[in-house]
Amino acid sequence: MPVIETRHLTKAYNSFKAVDDLNITVESGEIFGLLGPNGAGKTTTISMLCTILKPTSGTATINGFDIVKESNKVRKSIGIVFQDPSIDDRLTGRENLYIHANLYGVPPSEQKERIDRILNLIELEDRADDLMRTYSGGMRRRLELGRGLIHYPKVLFLDEPTVGLDPQTRDHIWKYILELKKAQNITVVLTTHYMDEADRLCDRIGIMDHGKIVILDTPPKLKDTLEGDVVIIRTNKLDEFSELITKWLGFSNKRIVDGALEITVHNGKTVMPRIMELATQNNIYVESLLLREPNLEDVFLHYTGRNIREDTSKELHGAAAARRRAIR
Repeated sequence: MPVIETRHLTKAYNSFKAVDDLNITVESGEIFGLLGPNGAGKTTTISMLCTILKPTSGTATINGFDIVKESNKVRKSIGIVFQDPSIDDRLTGRENLYIHANLYGVPPSEQKERIDRILNLIELEDRADDLMRTYSGGMRRRLELGRGLIHYPKVLFLDEPTVGLDPQTRDHIWKYILELKKAQNITVVLTTHYMDEADRLCDRIGIMDHGKIVILDTPPKLKDTLEGDVVIIRTNKLDEFSELITKWLGFSNKRIVDGALEITVHNGKTVMPRIMELATQNNIYVESLLLREPNLEDVFLHYTGRNIREDTSKELHGAAAARRRAIR
Protein backbone atom coordinates (compact mmCIF):
# COMPACT_ATOMS: atom_id res chain seq x y z
CA MET A 1 0.00 0.00 0.00
CA PRO A 2 1.43 3.42 -0.92
CA VAL A 3 2.27 5.75 1.96
CA ILE A 4 0.98 8.70 -0.08
CA GLU A 5 -1.74 8.59 -2.69
CA THR A 6 -3.53 11.50 -4.34
CA ARG A 7 -6.74 11.13 -6.33
CA HIS A 8 -7.74 14.00 -8.63
CA LEU A 9 -6.30 16.43 -6.07
CA THR A 10 -7.12 20.01 -7.08
CA LYS A 11 -6.67 23.45 -5.51
CA ALA A 12 -8.14 26.51 -7.20
CA TYR A 13 -8.00 30.20 -6.40
CA ASN A 14 -11.01 31.54 -8.28
CA SER A 15 -10.28 30.63 -11.92
CA PHE A 16 -6.59 29.85 -11.30
CA LYS A 17 -5.77 26.21 -10.59
CA ALA A 18 -2.59 25.99 -8.51
CA VAL A 19 -2.89 22.18 -8.51
CA ASP A 20 -4.89 20.57 -11.29
CA ASP A 21 -6.20 16.97 -11.01
CA LEU A 22 -3.08 15.50 -9.42
CA ASN A 23 -2.74 11.70 -9.26
CA ILE A 24 0.49 10.35 -7.75
CA THR A 25 1.59 7.55 -5.42
CA VAL A 26 4.66 7.43 -3.20
CA GLU A 27 5.90 4.13 -1.81
CA SER A 28 7.20 3.47 1.70
CA GLY A 29 10.86 4.41 2.16
CA GLU A 30 11.02 6.35 -1.08
CA ILE A 31 12.54 9.80 -1.55
CA PHE A 32 10.13 11.48 -3.93
CA GLY A 33 11.02 14.81 -5.52
CA LEU A 34 8.72 17.52 -6.87
CA LEU A 35 10.48 19.87 -9.27
CA GLY A 36 9.08 23.00 -10.77
CA PRO A 37 9.43 26.77 -10.88
CA ASN A 38 7.63 28.97 -8.38
CA GLY A 39 4.02 28.82 -9.43
CA ALA A 40 4.14 25.22 -10.66
CA GLY A 41 2.02 23.96 -7.75
CA LYS A 42 4.51 22.02 -5.70
CA THR A 43 4.26 24.06 -2.49
CA THR A 44 0.47 24.07 -2.73
CA THR A 45 0.57 20.28 -3.14
CA ILE A 46 2.74 19.90 -0.05
CA SER A 47 0.48 22.26 1.92
CA MET A 48 -2.59 20.16 1.08
CA LEU A 49 -0.84 16.90 1.96
CA CYS A 50 0.20 18.44 5.29
CA THR A 51 -3.44 19.55 5.95
CA ILE A 52 -2.51 23.25 5.94
CA LEU A 53 -4.66 23.83 2.85
CA LYS A 54 -7.93 22.09 2.06
CA PRO A 55 -8.32 20.83 -1.51
CA THR A 56 -10.96 22.36 -3.72
CA SER A 57 -11.76 18.87 -5.01
CA GLY A 58 -10.29 15.40 -4.97
CA THR A 59 -8.49 13.97 -1.98
CA ALA A 60 -5.36 12.20 -0.77
CA THR A 61 -4.26 9.75 1.89
CA ILE A 62 -1.13 9.84 4.05
CA ASN A 63 -0.23 6.64 5.89
CA GLY A 64 -3.75 5.43 5.07
CA PHE A 65 -5.48 8.51 6.54
CA ASP A 66 -7.64 10.92 4.54
CA ILE A 67 -6.15 14.43 4.56
CA VAL A 68 -9.59 16.05 5.04
CA LYS A 69 -11.58 13.54 7.09
CA GLU A 70 -8.70 12.37 9.29
CA SER A 71 -6.47 15.45 9.38
CA ASN A 72 -5.39 14.95 13.01
CA LYS A 73 -4.14 11.43 12.27
CA VAL A 74 -2.36 12.74 9.18
CA ARG A 75 -0.56 15.38 11.24
CA LYS A 76 0.64 12.76 13.70
CA SER A 77 2.03 10.76 10.77
CA ILE A 78 4.14 13.53 9.23
CA GLY A 79 7.11 15.79 9.90
CA ILE A 80 7.54 19.10 8.10
CA VAL A 81 10.51 21.34 7.31
CA PHE A 82 9.25 24.35 5.39
CA GLN A 83 11.38 26.80 3.44
CA ASP A 84 10.77 29.61 5.92
CA PRO A 85 12.52 29.18 9.31
CA SER A 86 10.10 28.34 12.13
CA ILE A 87 12.31 27.65 15.16
CA ASP A 88 12.28 29.97 18.18
CA ASP A 89 15.73 31.57 18.41
CA ARG A 90 15.08 32.69 22.00
CA LEU A 91 15.31 29.07 23.11
CA THR A 92 18.12 26.55 23.03
CA GLY A 93 18.27 23.75 20.51
CA ARG A 94 17.31 21.20 23.16
CA GLU A 95 14.38 23.33 24.37
CA ASN A 96 13.04 23.58 20.83
CA LEU A 97 13.10 19.81 20.54
CA TYR A 98 11.33 19.35 23.90
CA ILE A 99 8.57 21.75 22.85
CA HIS A 100 8.03 19.87 19.60
CA ALA A 101 8.04 16.52 21.41
CA ASN A 102 5.31 17.78 23.76
CA LEU A 103 3.24 19.22 20.90
CA TYR A 104 3.26 15.86 19.15
CA GLY A 105 2.48 13.83 22.27
CA VAL A 106 5.78 12.02 22.66
CA PRO A 107 5.56 10.27 26.06
CA PRO A 108 7.61 12.16 28.71
CA SER A 109 9.45 8.97 29.60
CA GLU A 110 10.78 8.72 26.02
CA GLN A 111 11.57 12.36 25.31
CA LYS A 112 15.12 12.58 26.66
CA GLU A 113 16.25 9.44 24.85
CA ARG A 114 14.72 10.55 21.55
CA ILE A 115 16.15 14.06 21.79
CA ASP A 116 19.62 12.79 22.64
CA ARG A 117 19.43 10.39 19.68
CA ILE A 118 18.36 13.16 17.29
CA LEU A 119 21.05 15.54 18.54
CA ASN A 120 23.65 12.84 17.98
CA LEU A 121 22.33 12.11 14.51
CA ILE A 122 22.49 15.78 13.42
CA GLU A 123 25.78 16.35 15.26
CA LEU A 124 24.57 19.11 17.56
CA GLU A 125 25.25 17.51 20.95
CA ASP A 126 27.91 20.10 21.81
CA ARG A 127 25.62 23.03 20.94
CA ALA A 128 22.33 21.62 22.23
CA ASP A 129 22.15 23.99 25.22
CA ASP A 130 23.18 27.13 23.31
CA LEU A 131 20.57 29.67 22.23
CA MET A 132 19.36 29.22 18.66
CA ARG A 133 20.34 32.80 17.83
CA THR A 134 23.98 31.69 18.06
CA TYR A 135 23.51 28.95 15.45
CA SER A 136 24.65 29.25 11.85
CA GLY A 137 22.14 28.81 9.01
CA GLY A 138 23.29 25.25 8.42
CA MET A 139 22.98 24.34 12.11
CA ARG A 140 19.44 25.72 12.21
CA ARG A 141 18.49 23.67 9.18
CA ARG A 142 19.91 20.53 10.78
CA LEU A 143 17.92 21.21 13.96
CA GLU A 144 14.75 21.71 11.91
CA LEU A 145 15.35 18.37 10.23
CA GLY A 146 15.81 16.73 13.61
CA ARG A 147 12.75 18.45 15.04
CA GLY A 148 10.65 17.12 12.16
CA LEU A 149 11.66 13.57 13.15
CA ILE A 150 11.26 13.75 16.92
CA HIS A 151 7.84 12.03 16.87
CA TYR A 152 8.99 9.30 14.43
CA PRO A 153 6.81 10.32 11.46
CA LYS A 154 6.01 7.99 8.58
CA VAL A 155 6.52 10.82 6.08
CA LEU A 156 8.91 13.79 6.19
CA PHE A 157 8.07 16.77 3.96
CA LEU A 158 11.03 18.95 3.01
CA ASP A 159 10.11 22.18 1.22
CA GLU A 160 13.30 23.75 -0.19
CA PRO A 161 15.38 22.48 2.78
CA THR A 162 18.70 23.95 1.57
CA VAL A 163 17.59 27.23 -0.02
CA GLY A 164 20.02 30.07 0.70
CA LEU A 165 22.76 27.82 2.04
CA ASP A 166 26.30 27.71 0.66
CA PRO A 167 27.36 24.62 -1.35
CA GLN A 168 29.34 23.05 1.49
CA THR A 169 26.47 23.39 3.95
CA ARG A 170 24.04 22.07 1.35
CA ASP A 171 26.26 19.02 0.94
CA HIS A 172 26.16 18.41 4.69
CA ILE A 173 22.37 18.73 4.74
CA TRP A 174 22.13 16.15 1.93
CA LYS A 175 24.18 13.77 4.06
CA TYR A 176 21.87 14.25 7.03
CA ILE A 177 18.74 13.72 4.95
CA LEU A 178 20.05 10.37 3.72
CA GLU A 179 21.20 9.35 7.21
CA LEU A 180 17.90 10.38 8.81
CA LYS A 181 15.93 8.45 6.19
CA LYS A 182 18.01 5.34 6.79
CA ALA A 183 17.97 5.62 10.58
CA GLN A 184 14.22 6.23 10.87
CA ASN A 185 13.01 4.24 7.81
CA ILE A 186 10.83 7.12 6.67
CA THR A 187 9.41 8.31 3.37
CA VAL A 188 10.66 11.72 2.21
CA VAL A 189 8.90 14.17 -0.10
CA LEU A 190 11.29 16.86 -1.30
CA THR A 191 10.68 20.08 -3.22
CA THR A 192 13.73 21.90 -4.53
CA HIS A 193 15.06 24.28 -7.15
CA TYR A 194 18.44 22.55 -7.10
CA MET A 195 18.72 19.95 -9.84
CA ASP A 196 21.87 18.37 -8.43
CA GLU A 197 20.06 17.98 -5.11
CA ALA A 198 17.15 16.17 -6.74
CA ASP A 199 19.46 14.00 -8.85
CA ARG A 200 21.47 12.92 -5.83
CA LEU A 201 18.67 12.36 -3.33
CA CYS A 202 15.52 11.28 -5.15
CA ASP A 203 14.43 7.78 -6.11
CA ARG A 204 11.77 9.27 -8.39
CA ILE A 205 10.99 12.79 -9.53
CA GLY A 206 7.79 14.40 -10.74
CA ILE A 207 8.20 17.56 -12.80
CA MET A 208 5.30 19.95 -12.23
CA ASP A 209 4.16 22.82 -14.41
CA HIS A 210 0.91 24.77 -14.28
CA GLY A 211 -0.38 22.52 -11.51
CA LYS A 212 0.14 19.24 -13.35
CA ILE A 213 2.76 16.49 -13.40
CA VAL A 214 4.20 16.64 -16.91
CA ILE A 215 6.53 13.64 -16.46
CA LEU A 216 7.45 11.31 -13.60
CA ASP A 217 10.28 8.76 -13.41
CA THR A 218 13.68 8.01 -11.91
CA PRO A 219 16.42 10.62 -12.55
CA PRO A 220 18.35 8.38 -15.00
CA LYS A 221 15.22 7.56 -17.00
CA LEU A 222 14.17 11.20 -17.12
CA LYS A 223 17.53 12.14 -18.62
CA ASP A 224 17.31 9.25 -21.07
CA THR A 225 14.03 10.60 -22.47
CA LEU A 226 15.91 13.43 -24.19
CA GLU A 227 17.83 10.95 -26.36
CA GLY A 228 20.42 13.56 -27.19
CA ASP A 229 23.43 15.62 -26.18
CA VAL A 230 23.95 19.14 -24.98
CA VAL A 231 26.24 21.36 -27.04
CA ILE A 232 27.70 24.31 -25.12
CA ILE A 233 28.80 27.34 -27.15
CA ARG A 234 30.71 30.36 -25.89
CA THR A 235 30.90 33.44 -28.07
CA ASN A 236 30.65 37.20 -27.60
CA LYS A 237 27.58 37.26 -29.89
CA LEU A 238 25.31 34.86 -28.04
CA ASP A 239 21.94 36.40 -28.93
CA GLU A 240 22.80 36.83 -32.58
CA PHE A 241 24.23 33.33 -32.90
CA SER A 242 21.26 31.83 -31.05
CA GLU A 243 18.88 33.32 -33.62
CA LEU A 244 21.03 32.07 -36.51
CA ILE A 245 21.12 28.54 -35.08
CA THR A 246 17.33 28.45 -34.89
CA LYS A 247 16.85 30.01 -38.33
CA TRP A 248 19.42 28.00 -40.31
CA LEU A 249 19.88 24.79 -38.31
CA GLY A 250 16.39 24.49 -36.86
CA PHE A 251 17.46 23.99 -33.23
CA SER A 252 15.00 25.62 -30.83
CA ASN A 253 15.62 23.60 -27.63
CA LYS A 254 18.20 26.01 -26.25
CA ARG A 255 18.95 28.40 -23.42
CA ILE A 256 21.66 30.75 -22.18
CA VAL A 257 23.31 29.62 -18.93
CA ASP A 258 26.25 31.33 -17.23
CA GLY A 259 27.16 33.24 -20.37
CA ALA A 260 27.03 30.22 -22.68
CA LEU A 261 24.48 28.98 -25.20
CA GLU A 262 23.30 25.42 -24.50
CA ILE A 263 21.49 23.43 -27.21
CA THR A 264 19.98 19.96 -26.79
CA VAL A 265 20.36 17.99 -30.02
CA HIS A 266 20.49 14.45 -31.37
CA ASN A 267 24.00 13.16 -32.11
CA GLY A 268 25.94 16.18 -30.90
CA LYS A 269 29.20 15.08 -32.54
CA THR A 270 27.71 15.51 -36.03
CA VAL A 271 26.07 18.82 -35.12
CA MET A 272 29.22 20.53 -33.83
CA PRO A 273 30.89 20.88 -37.29
CA ARG A 274 27.67 22.42 -38.65
CA ILE A 275 27.66 24.95 -35.81
CA MET A 276 31.25 25.91 -36.53
CA GLU A 277 30.51 26.24 -40.25
CA LEU A 278 27.55 28.54 -39.51
CA ALA A 279 29.73 30.68 -37.24
CA THR A 280 32.44 30.99 -39.90
CA GLN A 281 29.92 31.96 -42.58
CA ASN A 282 28.63 34.78 -40.38
CA ASN A 283 32.02 35.99 -39.08
CA ILE A 284 31.23 34.92 -35.51
CA TYR A 285 34.15 33.89 -33.32
CA VAL A 286 33.44 30.81 -31.20
CA GLU A 287 35.53 30.87 -28.04
CA SER A 288 34.72 27.26 -27.08
CA LEU A 289 32.50 24.39 -28.16
CA LEU A 290 31.81 21.55 -25.70
CA LEU A 291 29.63 18.45 -25.55
CA ARG A 292 28.02 16.90 -22.46
CA GLU A 293 25.23 14.49 -21.53
CA PRO A 294 21.80 15.92 -20.56
CA ASN A 295 21.06 16.78 -16.93
CA LEU A 296 17.79 17.35 -15.08
CA GLU A 297 17.82 21.06 -15.93
CA ASP A 298 17.76 20.07 -19.61
CA VAL A 299 14.88 17.68 -18.92
CA PHE A 300 12.92 20.41 -17.18
CA LEU A 301 13.48 22.86 -20.03
CA HIS A 302 12.45 20.24 -22.59
CA TYR A 303 9.14 19.38 -20.93
CA THR A 304 8.10 22.82 -19.67
CA GLY A 305 9.74 25.19 -22.14
CA ARG A 306 11.19 27.34 -19.37
CA ASN A 307 13.90 27.46 -16.76
CA ILE A 308 13.17 26.08 -13.30
CA ARG A 309 13.95 29.41 -11.65
CA GLU A 310 11.41 31.41 -13.62
CA ASP A 311 8.90 32.86 -11.19
CA THR A 312 5.15 32.96 -11.60
CA SER A 313 4.27 33.89 -8.04
CA LYS A 314 0.55 33.04 -7.68
CA GLU A 315 1.25 29.65 -6.17
CA LEU A 316 3.71 30.96 -3.59
CA HIS A 317 1.42 33.81 -2.53
CA GLY A 318 -1.55 31.49 -2.05
CA ALA A 319 0.36 28.87 -0.09
CA ALA A 320 2.25 31.42 2.04
CA ALA A 321 -0.98 33.22 2.94
CA ALA A 322 -2.57 29.90 3.90
CA ARG A 323 0.39 29.04 6.14
CA ARG A 324 0.13 32.41 7.88
CA ARG A 325 -3.59 31.87 8.50
CA ALA A 326 -2.91 28.38 9.84
CA ILE A 327 -0.30 29.68 12.29
CA ARG A 328 -2.70 32.30 13.61
